[in-house]
Amino acid sequence: MVSRNGQDGIQISPLTGSLGAELSGVDLAKPLAAATLATIRQALVDHLVIFFRDQQLTPEQHKAFANAFAPFSDVPYIKPMPGHPEIIEVVREADEKKVDNFGGKWHSDLSFMEEPPLGSVLYAREVPPVGGDTMWCNMYQAYETLSPGLRAFLDRTRVMHSARRSYAPGGVFADDDLKSMRIEASETALTEFSHPTVRVHPESGRRCLFINPVYAIRFEGWTEEESAPLLDYLNRHCVRPQFLCRFRWSPGALAFWDNRCTQHFAINDYQGHRRHMHRVTLKGDRPFGIDGIGRQTTAGLTPAQAPAAA
Repeated sequence: MVSRNGQDGIQISPLTGSLGAELSGVDLAKPLAAATLATIRQALVDHLVIFFRDQQLTPEQHKAFANAFAPFSDVPYIKPMPGHPEIIEVVREADEKKVDNFGGKWHSDLSFMEEPPLGSVLYAREVPPVGGDTMWCNMYQAYETLSPGLRAFLDRTRVMHSARRSYAPGGVFADDDLKSMRIEASETALTEFSHPTVRVHPESGRRCLFINPVYAIRFEGWTEEESAPLLDYLNRHCVRPQFLCRFRWSPGALAFWDNRCTQHFAINDYQGHRRHMHRVTLKGDRPFGIDGIGRQTTAGLTPAQAPAAA
């Protein structure tokens, strides 16, 4: 796919053959026309993660852009930015030594929630001179390249998701030693929610794997030990190079990804430098599989928030 111009002047330039596109010709600090919002939303559905560079956004403008596509989502266990409860600050200081950086494992945001986010909108305030890239993977392709027999099996299974490995007492981030990330560990992180292993995307209608190694802990009705061999295989399969894109951040860059059909990974290779991002998270719906259980309607959404045509 080559670069193309939309009717509203937005240029869409795919980054890889799998996913990701840079959009140019739009100033996100300004109120956007309905046609422009529709073009951006369709680009998100088509490319799974979209990027904008050289944006100059205040926190209020960042929130206004994101809120044009969906209501804000709660973000448990992480204290928000003072004065802006819709924004979390993703910060790693130059002198931090902790091995596990925030977002430094393949995951989809907050999949442990009953209604995981539609997506996230991440804005770069300060980036290292080199390093600190983020990678995304295409969970449609991860599903579609499995054998027919394995797909048929997974179509009818469910996976239990939980935040306990990260945010329960004793979890990876429970000691709150990320210098600038205010983490609040809680017993509520032990809660589990069941989601279909194969999710049907509510806008594209395509099937994708809905698992990740951080929050998807076992198949429903199975033990963690029984689940581990198959989940481990699937988690490795999902991040094959041909399913990936990688984005090099620059000040003022913004990424908007579809959390329903991607995973992402923040690379920790910039020791001695500071990285400061603002993230807004958008409310999603309850995942549903091929049986349609849990499918919701879009009643009550604004035209910009309603799904694009499949």
